[in-house]
Amino acid sequence: MSVWRNRFLADAAGWQSAGLRRQRRIVRPVSSTEVEIGGKLVTAFASNDYLGLSRDPRLIEAIGEGARRFGAGAGASHLVSGHHAVHEALEHELARFAGKPAALACMNGYVANLALLTTLAGEGDAIYSDQLNHASIVDGARLSRASVSIYPHADVGALDALLASSAARHKLVVTDAVFSMDGDIAPLEALLALCERHDALLVVDDAHGIGVWGPEGRGSVQALGLQSERIVYMGTLGKAAGLSGAFIAADQLIVDRLIQRARPLVFSTAGSPALAHATLTALELIRSADAARERLVRHRERLHDFASGWQPYRLLASATPIQPLIIGDNAGVVRLAEALLQEGLWVPAIRPPTVPAGSARLRIALSAAHTDEDIGRLGAALSRIVSTAGTIPA
Repeated sequence: MSVWRNRFLADAAGWQSAGLRRQRRIVRPVSSTEVEIGGKLVTAFASNDYLGLSRDPRLIEAIGEGARRFGAGAGASHLVSGHHAVHEALEHELARFAGKPAALACMNGYVANLALLTTLAGEGDAIYSDQLNHASIVDGARLSRASVSIYPHADVGALDALLASSAARHKLVVTDAVFSMDGDIAPLEALLALCERHDALLVVDDAHGIGVWGPEGRGSVQALGLQSERIVYMGTLGKAAGLSGAFIAADQLIVDRLIQRARPLVFSTAGSPALAHATLTALELIRSADAARERLVRHRERLHDFASGWQPYRLLASATPIQPLIIGDNAGVVRLAEALLQEGLWVPAIRPPTVPAGSARLRIALSAAHTDEDIGRLGAALSRIVSTAGTIPA
């Protein structure tokens, strides 16, 4: 047997024994919150479709209309012949939505973060990244060739000390706005103050804040009223916007630099013009979704009313639709997730390396499309299952 096969088989066996083997479930969506898995209809608390827009008839119609008017594919990269008029219109609207001078549409958030960090920093520069930042930020920082310092999660004092001791020619601080696995929010005001003091750029990944936070759902930065040319804003369109894609909004000088030098953008085919057209509709729907955002608040409050019945497990104090229930061990969280699935409730089991060792969790993702009955079923089922957790078969 070849060396590579022996190694890969050993790795696979190790993942299995550690309770870290993952699987892709084949789903057939029925509604914004219901899917069919293996012939069984379940209510999903697994999606980042926070406003329930992915199944909105207006958005579905907009994609069809976009394909009829502009075609299905762009045909080339933006710098060759793929930058259609609808892409230009979308980027103008994204800049307005984010409150920045200019914007760039991207294929997804991972590509956007790779483009940002490898273009805005390089050899001789320094990147300061929160300990719990998304994998795309981790990878972008590594690829940038800048020196990378990881500061303790949301620790402004530690970051201040790192910035003060830096001799780098250019400094860049990067953080998630809403952390995807804990659901907590970065101290953006304090981080911007540090960047002003130490002459650094602040890159904010607001993948989970758009649509949920701020006036008209315009995101975490606008929720705090922060305005600065130092802020480079990244938002995704595959979560609350109900579609796919991402964008970068920033000072015109930064956007121009990205157009000229961001390899993940320069060498990628432009996104579908049909999708760009639909995204314009998605932004309109987000702006008018105040009632949906209020439902999310009520769902979260009701879920926390159940939490006292989930001891010894701990529901984190998240003010976002991301509601993590910390279980601890990998096998235990998988058993709980499977027990919920048997009751027609799908809540993903999240394990390392996505989260730190010893912090495996159920990641409950709330949607405005969930009903009060859905929240009640989940709360009651978790209380019942947790009370008998010791009897759940391994």
